[in-house]
Amino acid sequence: QVQLVESGGGLVQAGGSLRLSCAASGSTFTDNSMGWYRQAPGKQRRMVATVSKGGYTNYADAVKGRFTISRDNAKNTVYLQMNSLKPEDTAVYYCNEFPPTGYYSWGQGTQVTVSS
Repeated sequence: QVQLVESGGGLVQAGGSLRLSCAASGSTFTDNSMGWYRQAPGKQRRMVATVSKGGYTNYADAVKGRFTISRDNAKNTVYLQMNSLKPEDTAVYYCNEFPPTGYYSWGQGTQVTVSS
């Protein structure tokens, strides 16, 4: 059974950085693109960044130039390097396929809180 586990969140000041990790336990990734999503309280979950198996990336306008997504297929891990963090980046961050197909269930995510 394959599960995705997010880690690396925390509390940082505006302008700081965090590196999130998404690990697939028990198996390798599928051939689909992977993505990071975030959800703030009272708001819908939305895509932040995506990366294909071959390493091609795409970003939401709100994070472009500040966040970098990458993947290590050998380690079954997807990363999100977040720089120049802003209070509006505060959310629970999740990983999954992009677009989600239901192959992986949504996990608990990892909390990112950016203070001003």
